[in-house]
Amino acid sequence: MNIQLIQCTSEHLQALQKISRETFYETFHEQNNAENMAAYLNEAFSNEKLTTELQNVHSVFKLLYVNEALAGYLKVNANEAQSEKMESDSLEVERIYISSKFQKLGLGKVLMDEAIRLAKEMEKTKIWLGVWENNENAIAFYEKQSFQKTGAHSFHMGEEEQIDLIMTKEL
Repeated sequence: MNIQLIQCTSEHLQALQKISRETFYETFHEQNNAENMAAYLNEAFSNEKLTTELQNVHSVFKLLYVNEALAGYLKVNANEAQSEKMESDSLEVERIYISSKFQKLGLGKVLMDEAIRLAKEMEKTKIWLGVWENNENAIAFYEKQSFQKTGAHSFHMGEEEQIDLIMTKEL
């Protein structure tokens, strides 16, 4: 299996939008109504929103390719790009998205290792993330990676408020 991580830029906007929409839908459509899902996908992964995120100097996107096929991506945020106010020594792992056909191949660990590498490169001492409280597979994965539950925050899926657990790992 040939694995490549490449820096995502505005040149990759359409591929980023496609993999974002596909992976989010695959993961969450069964637990959410179609109207809320459509509203979220249209807002969170619009060309304008993704372009703004790509242009933020405090965010890094890495596309993950397996045998030249786009399998997923990583998004991390530092400083004021973080979705919650955190200490300056923190890096947020905002997204680890992997297409369903590439899951269970160890690719989540590849992306998490890259997040940890980026955090150390930026001289951060901890990384954190938010994960939906009902996403048991993701929570189990993060716990295996030594993340601990340290709080919670609200996440809006269309009109519905959901709870994300905040999980943190000391580096």
